[in-house]
Amino acid sequence: MTAGWTEDRVGALKKLWLEGQSASQIAKQLGGGVTRNAVIGKVHRLGLSGRATPSQPARTAAFRPARPRATPAGSPMAQPSTPRRIEGARIEAVAPRPALPVVTPVAAPELAGTATVMTLGAHMCKWPIGDPSSREFSFCGRRASEGVYCIEHAKVAYQPQVRRGAKDGANELARSLRRYI
Repeated sequence: MTAGWTEDRVGALKKLWLEGQSASQIAKQLGGGVTRNAVIGKVHRLGLSGRATPSQPARTAAFRPARPRATPAGSPMAQPSTPRRIEGARIEAVAPRPALPVVTPVAAPELAGTATVMTLGAHMCKWPIGDPSSREFSFCGRRASEGVYCIEHAKVAYQPQVRRGAKDGANELARSLRRYI
């Protein structure tokens, strides 16, 4: 059983709400069976919307630098500039980092069944080979050309739909049943 909203409780509610306290904090202070939801409902019915201060401090927006855009190789913008680090309101030059070595992607295995879950790449055939519960389970791993499969496995996976002629018994039965539906 909850206590009724007396004039004293409503006055205390208004005061605490305008001070910026949360509904849970107000419910604890009012006591006597007043719940957080009861406080929220009463605030809504009273039309109390504005607060003096928020119950939680506002978050500051994190700065995210813009992504660099690709520029044509011959343009003056293509020349690397000195990177800068922003700290507070000052900008200072930072020494350029050495260029990272270019890593060439590993060629897809030529033999089917040599790719594992850990070595399977985006453009490799994902045709499963073997029993998934065994240690020898693998994937084809050849270059995928038809979706996620190599040419050979795509022929098996993507079979064209065969249209059956009028002589097929199932089609004749279906046509005859349509008359009664």
